[in-house]
This record gives sequence, structure tokens and C-alpha cells, in this order.
Amino acid sequence: MTNEPDASDGGDAQIIAAAELPGVPDEFQRLWTPHRMAYIQAGREPMEQNCPFCAAPGKSDEDGLIVARGKSAYVLLNLFPYNSGHLLVCPYRHIATYDQATDEEVAEIGALTQRGMRVLRAVSRCDGFNLGMNQGAIAGAGVDAHLHQHIVPRWASDANFFPIIAKTKALPQLLGDVRRAVADAWNA
Repeated sequence: MTNEPDASDGGDAQIIAAAELPGVPDEFQRLWTPHRMAYIQAGREPMEQNCPFCAAPGKSDEDGLIVARGKSAYVLLNLFPYNSGHLLVCPYRHIATYDQATDEEVAEIGALTQRGMRVLRAVSRCDGFNLGMNQGAIAGAGVDAHLHQHIVPRWASDANFFPIIAKTKALPQLLGDVRRAVADAWNA
């Protein structure tokens, strides 16, 4: 179903049954995620030429999706999250692997990760987390040239069939709303 303006009712939204929409009707419902096309179509080349983790600190917090800035590292939302509230902790310095980080960077990445977990638990009432660093493209790093740690909030009720059969993740919140809530809680 969709909401489409209809001139006959003064422009108010009207619900239209999916079977009446263009295409071949079938029993499947579709979850459209058009925002993912930017990531899919861009491929790896733009990230190899312009590191998003080097660019983010030069933007406003809102534009860079940054929720907290430290001395040697910062925290931002993942632009293509696995779950709502998916955070990344990055050093400002452009290094590829954890063993290249200074003791100060390691300590701050750890402290920001702990703080991020506390803030996400308070803001989203998550039940647990996946934490991880993929080191190198072969290990699954989407941006393999710049070290970053993932903090993925998880809920007991977040497992469903979409990721398994449709390779689709339902995200209930917009990035701007999540960034604002996490940043506000971080600074509280």
C-alpha cells in the first residue's frame, strides 16, 4: 500500500491497495530501501579516492553524522547501518589497522566505545551489542584504509526473516533523528 495525493479529495493522502499499483500483482509484499542504491552504485572507487572518515570531521556534526569528538578519535553514525544507532569509532589519523594506532588512540577508541555502549543502552534500550573491527578488504572492511570500530546495538526482538531471505534490514528511525538523540544523550 502507498499514500498518494488525489486531486479529487483536495490533495489528502489516499491508501491504495498494492494490487492496484503498476507491475504484476503477486502475494509478496516489498520493503523498498532506495537509499541503499547510493552505496550500491558508488562501489569502492569513491571511498578509495575520498576517505569518508577523513572527510567527516571537517563537516558540521549534523552533516558528518558525528555524535561525539574526542582528542584523537571521534564517533559517528554509520551511513549504511545494520541497525538503528549503529555507531563507528574512528581515529582522526588515517591508519588502516589497529596495530598502527598509538597507545593514546587505542585508549580513546576504547573509552569512546564504552561511552557509546552506555549512551545507546540509555537511548534505545538495546539488549546487547556487536562490536568489531574488520581489518582489510579481505576481512570485510567496507572502508579498509581507515580504521574504525563498529558498535551495533541489538535487541532480543530484532531478529526477523528480512536479512535471511531478502537481504534487507528494516530500520525504524531516520539517521538524523538517531544522531540527534545519541548526541543529546552523549552530552547530557
